[in-house]
Amino acid sequence: MTQIEIGDVKFYYQIQGAGDSVVLLHGLGSSSRDWELQMADLSQHFRVIALDLRGHGRSGKPPGPYSMAVFAEDTARVIRKLGAAPAHILGISLGGMVAFQLALDHPEVVRSLVITNSTPDLVPHGFRDRLAVWQRFLIVRLLGMKKMGQVLGDRFLPDPEQAELRKIFVERWAENHKPAYLEAMKAVVGWSVRNRLGQIDCPTLVIGADGDYFPTAEKEIYTGLIPGARLVIFENSRHALPAEKPAFYNQLVLDFLNTLS
Repeated sequence: MTQIEIGDVKFYYQIQGAGDSVVLLHGLGSSSRDWELQMADLSQHFRVIALDLRGHGRSGKPPGPYSMAVFAEDTARVIRKLGAAPAHILGISLGGMVAFQLALDHPEVVRSLVITNSTPDLVPHGFRDRLAVWQRFLIVRLLGMKKMGQVLGDRFLPDPEQAELRKIFVERWAENHKPAYLEAMKAVVGWSVRNRLGQIDCPTLVIGADGDYFPTAEKEIYTGLIPGARLVIFENSRHALPAEKPAFYNQLVLDFLNTLS
């Protein structure tokens, strides 16, 4: 197990390849294992570091409160300690939110951003948004992590040919540490850096799926707030895009990164 100690928390990471550094940040309730379909392709060209965020995977799970600023600070300190700055940052969902916060709070460690199926804020607007948040908290508290994984697995990977991916997703989700997961959820709900997006001055690629629960129209709006950013939307895909279409996703990321290296 490869770990690095930052303050009083040990962070697990995988590292593979050589060259310019690419840091991979996973989604809420996930871990660096979710990038296994990207590691081989990306590491042929780059030094790839897949990190387990605080409270996730094999990293430490200290008591809360957690915050997006803390997630970003953790990531910046790991990047510096590994001698990886400035790094290309690739984040999905929660990882994309951390990437936004990182680029704004610690721009010196960020060379570029690749944001996948994510958002610059998660502020509930109206009853439907609040209900979705309450439902997730209630499912986790009352029915447990495995049930939450089943609900999300059915939403993210519903096709019959995705049965094996869905099974792996649910098994891994069930391994989550409930208190840490709830703290991470609390960190996300109500968070926003939307009014700061104009300050991002690194090359930025936003990738979305047309079936993602973060709407394409919303991605178009926030991409337009980031100077020089570009948006690419995959058709017939959902939130777990890197697992659904790894070959096409990996090539798009490589094409973007190779133009900068």
